[in-house]
Amino acid sequence: MVAQGQRDVSGERRIWDGSASRVRIARLMLGLLMSALAAVGVLAIAERAAASEGEQTIFGVISFTSEESNERVPIEGVEITVEGVGSVTTDGDGAFSIPVEPGEYTVSIDPATLPPGTSLRDLDRVELSALVEPGRDQRVLFAVVAGEEGFTDTSGGISLRRVAQLVANGLKDGLYLAMAAIGLSLIFGTTGLTNFAHAEMVTWGMLSTYFFNFYGLAGVIGFLAPLPGPFGDGVPVVFAVVFGAISGGVLGWLINRVLFKGARRAGVALLSQMLMTIGLSILMRYLMLYFFRGGPRQYLEYTAQRAVSIGPIQLTPKDMIAMALSVVILTGVGLYLQRTKMGKAMRAVSDNRELAESTGIDVERVISNVWVAGAALAATAGAFYGLTTVRWDFGFRILLLMFAAVVLGGLGTAYGAFMGALLVGLSISLSTLFIDAELKNMVALLVLVVVLLFRPQGLFGRPERIG
Repeated sequence: MVAQGQRDVSGERRIWDGSASRVRIARLMLGLLMSALAAVGVLAIAERAAASEGEQTIFGVISFTSEESNERVPIEGVEITVEGVGSVTTDGDGAFSIPVEPGEYTVSIDPATLPPGTSLRDLDRVELSALVEPGRDQRVLFAVVAGEEGFTDTSGGISLRRVAQLVANGLKDGLYLAMAAIGLSLIFGTTGLTNFAHAEMVTWGMLSTYFFNFYGLAGVIGFLAPLPGPFGDGVPVVFAVVFGAISGGVLGWLINRVLFKGARRAGVALLSQMLMTIGLSILMRYLMLYFFRGGPRQYLEYTAQRAVSIGPIQLTPKDMIAMALSVVILTGVGLYLQRTKMGKAMRAVSDNRELAESTGIDVERVISNVWVAGAALAATAGAFYGLTTVRWDFGFRILLLMFAAVVLGGLGTAYGAFMGALLVGLSISLSTLFIDAELKNMVALLVLVVVLLFRPQGLFGRPERIG
């Protein structure tokens, strides 16, 4: 008889040692915790090392594009207020500047001081948050357009320009959400795991991109040795996004390798694994809060851009480029799943894991690749979301929207997650035609309920026989 944990004459382990397995999982979880602490600790060291002395200001320019000359026209006499500091009016160049101490401020514009024939493009942005860091001035941007209506009809009516702008905004949010939701759907399809920590993958990509943008590759090694060129002082946002996506893939591989691979081998139930993801999510989120601090931040570049008119809509160059890149990435994901050997293996494991394993597919290798790809996609989505504002809890804010997109499209299907995300983005954006913007996320859940009443398996899910 072979004792637990011993080998027979063939050298193969026959019986799994449950006690040793639990010790191994505990050690792996401790390793994950220490790795997370080390990573965010480096971020905190870099953040504090970058602080410098000097006077800071909140500044900006108020102007609009003339419909006759298509040139920017500065607006003089517009009142800008920084809560707790004071108010100023714009000068002849439309510029304003208010000296402040480092900290987080609320900056507001008085729409009544805008000249006739102009209005804010979005009346929800009368107040903006501004985080002023030591030694850095902070720019704020109030978008003003020609015309009494702009893109937000103050009378509550519906205009073609407004609908077109909301559709564009919905497509943008839907594309970003799709990148985050596809990884969540693939992980569920291949492992059956509902991963609540996927939201923190989005935040990780956002914060990693911010980190590389400010501190470069030198921050990764804790400033132990100076690096030449841009890599010692921070890298451009374009490269920072790439590094953020890579760091997301590494984190996804690490979480699977250190935590969930051992849990699967030990036979831990899916419900218990789901609770593990909830605990991991809370741990990562508050570690990010502790070291990153609570205020919103922005990348060094592209923080304030003038929108470009494309017919009835207006988009900033950074949004257009990010949307185009999202389409390219999502198209690449679709081709990868359809044309490559690993992509076909991912779909096979998602459809029927046992059958795929019986045909010779290395299921664990497939799952590892799914974790890497899904986390990298989520991190890329976070980096694109960060072009507007970088927040420590952003992933948690869109967690329900990710789940809505996945369930709406069909659990475990990448294409369903893509279409579900687009539908969620459009429904949320267009709902502001009829309801207050603060309630718009509720519409996504209502759409989810209505669709599931008529198609319980989701838009692209397959019906299953019960019993």
